[in-house]
Parts: sequence; structure tokens; C-alpha cells
Amino acid sequence: MKLKDDKPFRPNDKSSRVVPMGIMFVVLCGFSFYLGGIFCSEKNSFVTEEVVKSVESPKKTVSTPIQVKSVSFSQCSADLQDYTPCTDPKRWNKYGRHRLTFMERHCPPAFDRKECLVPPPDGYKEPIRWPKSKNECWYRNVPYDWINKQKSNQHWLRKEGEKFYFPGGGTMFPNGVSAYVDLMQNLIPGMKDGTVRTAIDTGCGVASWGGDLLDRGILTISLAPRDNHEAQVQFALERGIPAILGIISTQRLPFPSNSFDMAHCSRCLIPWAEFGGIYLLEVNRILRPGGFWVLSGPPVNYENRWRGWNTTVEDQKSDYDKLTELLTSMCFKLYNKKDDIAVWQKSSDNNCYKKLDTPDNYPPKCDDGTEPDSGWYTPLRPCVVVPDPKKSKLSLKSIAKWPERLHVAPERVSDVRGGSDGAFKHDDSKWKSRVKHYKKLLPALGTNKIRNVMDMNTVYGGFAAALIEDPLWVMNVVSSYAPNTLPVVFDRGLVGTFQDWCEAFSTYPRTYDLLHVDGLFTTESHRCEMKHVLLEMDRILRPNGYAIIRESSYFVDAIATIAKGMKWGCHKESTEYDIETEKVLICQKKLWYSKQSS
Repeated sequence: MKLKDDKPFRPNDKSSRVVPMGIMFVVLCGFSFYLGGIFCSEKNSFVTEEVVKSVESPKKTVSTPIQVKSVSFSQCSADLQDYTPCTDPKRWNKYGRHRLTFMERHCPPAFDRKECLVPPPDGYKEPIRWPKSKNECWYRNVPYDWINKQKSNQHWLRKEGEKFYFPGGGTMFPNGVSAYVDLMQNLIPGMKDGTVRTAIDTGCGVASWGGDLLDRGILTISLAPRDNHEAQVQFALERGIPAILGIISTQRLPFPSNSFDMAHCSRCLIPWAEFGGIYLLEVNRILRPGGFWVLSGPPVNYENRWRGWNTTVEDQKSDYDKLTELLTSMCFKLYNKKDDIAVWQKSSDNNCYKKLDTPDNYPPKCDDGTEPDSGWYTPLRPCVVVPDPKKSKLSLKSIAKWPERLHVAPERVSDVRGGSDGAFKHDDSKWKSRVKHYKKLLPALGTNKIRNVMDMNTVYGGFAAALIEDPLWVMNVVSSYAPNTLPVVFDRGLVGTFQDWCEAFSTYPRTYDLLHVDGLFTTESHRCEMKHVLLEMDRILRPNGYAIIRESSYFVDAIATIAKGMKWGCHKESTEYDIETEKVLICQKKLWYSKQSS
């Protein structure tokens, strides 16, 4: 054993060894204590140079909440005014073209995340209020002429002066969307009496179909992929119509099984019978037993329409026959048909699905162990998701009609851990009280100043249910890591989607008037960085829009500090119960313009 100067060390006797060893023991203990202090404090904090991500364990008492340093975020460049991180056209060339895989969600890696504030377009104005917004919007808010020029002969929209106008035209409804839906209602009487409440429109255009259905008590999610020019979903949300970015490609849609009462495709050009019918099998998964699938456009009415489709009557007849054969094998029956509209109904008789057990039958019954409700980065399967025969009240004919179904405890509430009729009714009552309190804190809630609303961390959709009489709609979001309560939301006649808040949401910037957060940071702070969640909230919130953030007192001050750095104005309020462990932040995002465009 040698010292640092390489001179040998020779202990003389036993006692001489005691002192150095004692000193070494003390030094090691001190060093360990020092290291422990560093690593323990590091473990319980996620501090960057600018923002404290989380500082101490949430198990701390309310008296020691998170403390964060003040921060200010830079502005993103002007070319990011319509930035959609997980569906970014600039990154499409990194992904395959097969079945349009590149248009699906592909979120940027952590090192490539933008930590800046997305600017509005030059000349952006506060959106036109509902219901006027359904028919017009400011051109500068969605400054795209391409769709106007390409679809001008179909009357999707027209530009006049500073505004876009939406006359309600479409490829398959030259007489206007209202006349088209009138015909559809004659084919499906359940659209008139509250039987049909929720719908999905695949390839939605500017969402005129979904907009018209709102006046008829039917809540529709309009679905279209992100593209370079058309900005269909952005137009829909600017109008105040529910919409989300998405595409049926290789991954399931972010919805549970047996959810929608009706699905619609108006010349959406999805090749339904190709790839083994896998796209139609996904529609089957999300459609409720007894639900309707409506198709207009090729190959429906091919006998009279084929000349305008740049095809032959033989090819269109072949396509129609293949589609009919596929639907029949999936236990759908032709329900009604007239002119350009054909309606099929999904079977609510489970005896039909027994034929799928026959060897070599196609498509087969799904028996690969994949959870039917799994809808977050779950690959499409070329098989039929069969409804659970034990769920007797799942079908459209068995579930309560709208609006009664809103406050009836759904059968599927028992599938949720801890879920029961009593828990559902308690949640329903709790949110009535909370929303009443929110309206005192935020008088704009319940007026036409707030139209597009998102509940970012819902359970049963109680927040949305308590607002049902107000001139707004709510996108109910269930975390992909939380207990799956989204089927209950749909069974109530509300709509929603799965989402992981460590990633960006599938929408354009500036598309929501109000974001509601209940306990999201408490439940997700161990996975998601606080500033990234707040920056995503800023991206999707409209200028002058609001956020209601209900959180434990441990997080509230830290959230307020980061929000201030995003140019939000916030004030802290007590809950309706006036308890110290939980507070409510009422925030408003300020309208500002990019320095680069001024």
C-alpha cells in the first residue's frame, strides 16, 4: 500500500492503524452523506437552467409547494404558425408511403422538441362567435387559398373580402348539406328521435356534415389527416365544429370499441375493400352494435355515376360487389339505400358472429389477445372485434336515447376499477357543483365567448355533462396511462379520445377556447415534464382563450410561474369546498403577434 508520493507505508503497531482507519471512516461517511444529498435532491427535482420541472416529491406537505424560477419563452419562427408536432409534413419523408403511414402520428424525439411559443398568423383576429362562426370565419385566421381554388366548384367554401364563407356544399351534396342530411334522416329514422347521438365522419372536408348534425342533436367527431394545403381540421375547429387530426392507416383510431352510433364517409376515397378490408374492420370496431355505416360516393349508385368517376361501369360494379361481400361477412346488413346514399347496419345479434369460428372464414374473429378498447399506438388487425355478449345494454336499441342517456350510469362503468352506479352518480353530482363554482370564477363560461372546450384529464365526462346546456362542445380526453373510462364517456352520448400528454395533441394551434385540467400534473408529473405540457396547452389554446387548472396546492404556484412566462395572466382561487390542499388557477392567454411579421 502506497501513499500519493509513492512512499511505502508501513504500520508500526496495531494502535497506529486505528487512527488512519478512523479518519478514513469519518471521511467516507461524510462523502457518502454529501453524495446522498446531491442524488436525493436530484431525484426529487427536475430543474433545467430555465424552468424547474418538478422539485420535490409530491408526497411533501402543502406547506412546502414546488418553487420554480421565473422564466420567459422565446417565440417560435413565423413558419411554425401551424405547427403540429406529431403530424409534421416536414418530417414525412422519414416514414413509409405504404398505406399512407407517413400521415400517422410520429412525434419528434425529446431532443427535437420545440420550447417556444407558436405565433398566430399575421393579422389574426379573435374568432367569430358561435353560431355565426358555423358559416363564416376570418381569412387571416386560416389563410389558405388552395382549398378555396380547388373546391370552388363544389361550394365547400368561398373567399369574400376578409372572410371565408361556408355555403354547405360538398362533392356528394350539390344541393347543400342540409338537403343531404334530410335525405339521410329519411333513410335512418333513428337520427330524429335521439337513438343516434354520436357520429364520426372520416375524410370530413371542412366538416359541413358534422356542423349540420349539431343542430339535430347529433355530436360528430370530424376526422381528416394533416396535409400541406387543405387544413380541413383547422377550418372545422375555426368554425366551432368538433374535429381531430387522424387517418385510418396502420394504427387504430384513438377511440374505444363500440363507441359511435354512426359512421359516415362521403366520397372520402378510402379503399374500403382493399388490404383485406382492414379499414372497414376498424370502423366495425369503433361502431356500436346496431350502429349505422353510411357511404355516399363510389361505388354507391355506380350505375348512374360511373361516367364522372373516370372509371368503367364494370370496375365499379366489381368494387360494389366486393364491398357488399365484405360487409356481409362482418355481420352488416344493407339497411336502406336511395340515390347516392347507402346505409348498412352492424348486427346486434351475437349469433351472427358464430360463423366467424368456421375454419378458413375471412375475416376471422379477433382472438390474438389484443384488448378491443386499446386505441393508442395499437396496430390494426385484419380480424373482426366481436362485441362482448355479456354486455346486454351495449347495442343502439338497448342504450337509453338522448338526452336520457347522459345521466344514466352505463353498463360499462362496472369495467372500470372502482367503478359502480354509485360512483358514477357521485361524479355526476360533484361536477354540477364544481361547474357552478367555475362560472362564478370565470363569467365567460356558458356564454358564446367559449365554444371549443377540452377536458384534458376526464374520468366519466362529468365536466362536459354539467355544461350540456351551454353553447359549447367538449373533447373529453382520457390518458392512455389512466384507467380506461372513455367507453363510459361515449355511452353517455359524449365524445372524446385517448392521449398521452407527454406528447402533442392531434390538432392545429389555436383551436380551443378553454382547456380544463383536473389533477393532470399530480397524476402525470412522474412521466411528463411540466413545462412541455404547459407549452402544448399554449399551442392549442386560442389567443384570449382560457384555462381552468384544478390542482393540488403543491403544484399551483409552479404552474402559475411557468404560465406567466408563456404570457398568460393567472389568478389563484379557492375551490368550491375552500380547502387548502387544492386550488383553482384561472388563466387567460394573451393575444400577441410575431416580431418577425411586424
